[in-house]
Amino acid sequence: MLRYLTLVAAALFVNAPAPVAAEPLRITLDQGVIEPMPYALPQFVAEGGAGQLAAQISEVIRADLSGTGLFREIPASAHIQQIGSFDTPVSYPDWQAINAQALITGAVSSSGGKVTVKFFLYDVFSGQPLGDGMQLAASEGSWRRLAHKVADQVYSRITGEAGYFDSRVVFVSEQGPKNARLKRLAIMDYDGAGVQYLTDSSTIVLAPRFSPQGDRILYTSFETGFPQIKMLDVASVSARALGAVDGTMAFAPRFSPDGNSIIYSLERGGNTDLYRMSVNGGGGSPLTNSPSIETAPSYSPDGSQIVFESDRSGRPQIYVMSAGGGEPARISFGEGSYGTPVWSPRGDMIAFTKQHAGRFHIGVMRTDGSEERLLTASFLDEGPTWAPNGRVVMFTRETSGASGGATLMSVDISGRNLKAVPTPSAASDPAWSPLLP
Repeated sequence: MLRYLTLVAAALFVNAPAPVAAEPLRITLDQGVIEPMPYALPQFVAEGGAGQLAAQISEVIRADLSGTGLFREIPASAHIQQIGSFDTPVSYPDWQAINAQALITGAVSSSGGKVTVKFFLYDVFSGQPLGDGMQLAASEGSWRRLAHKVADQVYSRITGEAGYFDSRVVFVSEQGPKNARLKRLAIMDYDGAGVQYLTDSSTIVLAPRFSPQGDRILYTSFETGFPQIKMLDVASVSARALGAVDGTMAFAPRFSPDGNSIIYSLERGGNTDLYRMSVNGGGGSPLTNSPSIETAPSYSPDGSQIVFESDRSGRPQIYVMSAGGGEPARISFGEGSYGTPVWSPRGDMIAFTKQHAGRFHIGVMRTDGSEERLLTASFLDEGPTWAPNGRVVMFTRETSGASGGATLMSVDISGRNLKAVPTPSAASDPAWSPLLP
């Protein structure tokens, strides 16, 4: 059984300097952000014997913030002021002297199986806290979520946008030789921690996708020998088949934004079109009717449109149409082939896979196809998925050769912060959850 944990947050009114008029500390998230903001994060103070938890929580917050590429931590060896208690007054000149622009102080306590974190974020050069202090509490087993929650708050207050650290990723865990891979569904924190397996490796599974609430997962199963859509309840880890029809192959499913219906590809009689059906299963309704192959559909955040891949123009390209069907409009016109389009949760961009001149790329474009930008290039990059805030994309990278394997990678929409996501074994087909409640 998987357990979802409830966190409690409250504003703290701790003695702090009165706010003064000043320009707020802020990172503007655009393509011009190159130099990371220097910040200081003294290890959170341990209250009531929570020394190990304080160290662990502090480290996760550091990893979250520095991992974005937007922030650069000033090491503890450079700190002038030592924070001995949560109530220690901030000596702003000491932090200004080491060029810290942001300062994060906090404390961790543990009692009766519950851990509590409280923290303040300070704008060093204006000499004031950036917002109220906060307190978060949960069971000791969810201390990592508390750390991610703190990092999300810091990220949000400095950038003005939602964070993405307190989220999960479902993916296909792979083992065995490249020509005989065993595959099973797994779920983990966005940073690779806390891996749990949702299915065994007795059958091939592909393309998992979270529901808008993060409580269910759609995926394609080959349990019957043919691709079939299944829906898994994350809490109970129980799955059921949807829309099985003899003589057809159903695959590439995705939830609608309201979670009430599913869009997917259905192959019947050698032809593949897009269909929609209720999450309760039953018969599907066709959305396209073309001799070409239509696949990889994805809804716009408001549910009014669908972006998908089609080879109706001779090679795979990206098309957009009304969610109810109708005549699609092609939006990709660059050289090469395009596939696996995914609408950003912000509604402003579409991520995609591109193949051109023997290389694969992950790219983004505006929803009308303008401002195409390639973020990666390799032997094989494919299958992008968006972070909940629409600022980072995760995808699969496959290496060449008989011994090559699949790994998960992430990159921000500037293309400057590319990094590997650790997993216990080879991994593919990532799908990002919404922020956890």
